[in-house]
Amino acid sequence: MPTYDVSPDCTIHYLEHNPQGHPPVLLLHGLGSCGEDWVLQVTPFTAAGYRLIAADARGFGRSSYPGGGLTVRQMAEDMARLLEGIQAAPAHVVGISMGGTLALQLALDHPDLVRRLVLVNTFARLRPRSLRGWAYVLLRGVLVHTLGLPTQARMVARRIFPKPEQAPYREVLYQRITQTNPAAYRAAMRALVRFDVMDRLGEVRAPTLVVTGSEDTTVPPEEQAHLVRGIPNARQVVIEGGGHAVILDHAEAFNQAVLDFLGED
Repeated sequence: MPTYDVSPDCTIHYLEHNPQGHPPVLLLHGLGSCGEDWVLQVTPFTAAGYRLIAADARGFGRSSYPGGGLTVRQMAEDMARLLEGIQAAPAHVVGISMGGTLALQLALDHPDLVRRLVLVNTFARLRPRSLRGWAYVLLRGVLVHTLGLPTQARMVARRIFPKPEQAPYREVLYQRITQTNPAAYRAAMRALVRFDVMDRLGEVRAPTLVVTGSEDTTVPPEEQAHLVRGIPNARQVVIEGGGHAVILDHAEAFNQAVLDFLGED
């Protein structure tokens, strides 16, 4: 499996499909997971001719974690170096949840590397509007710092995949979170709480699509609306019935919406 050293102490692992395809599409996963999340995008995207690169953020999946502090900007910088190092720039960049914050930071700091930007169930600033929303964020923080990843993983997996028929997805997510480096997971959570580019949204130059699952309970649709209002000429697609993991629970609708958008390039 391919890897790239983005720095002397950090190696990024990535999955690559259709390496001769063009243009490249960089896929960025959510908190606690890895590039394998994009399994239901591989066939339709490669059939459309794209070169798919699904990277593991530092500390997640098979990518290394050198320790120390962690910021969204640092993780986005890893992806910039990866794209340049494997000659995949400029690329369309698609990110979900945490991956969406990396994609957004990448578009702000390295606009020359991003063709089109797709932000999926993500945010520019994590500020829940309801007490229930804040309670969920705080509970996750408390659990991961006290009872550890397994307890928090069960709660998160059930929230993201609540339906009985989603049990296989729920178990996969649980396994991925519990296999994550605990220090990296905690550092990433702190980084996401600190992340705030709300005042910079007007700087985004890449054509942008915001994809929102109507039933997302992790990043509520009203929070995602800030992206649409703040990014020049951004468009939004709402996937009815889609949850936070819309790339899996409504993959067909998601794939069609994104392929239509990328096809305009």
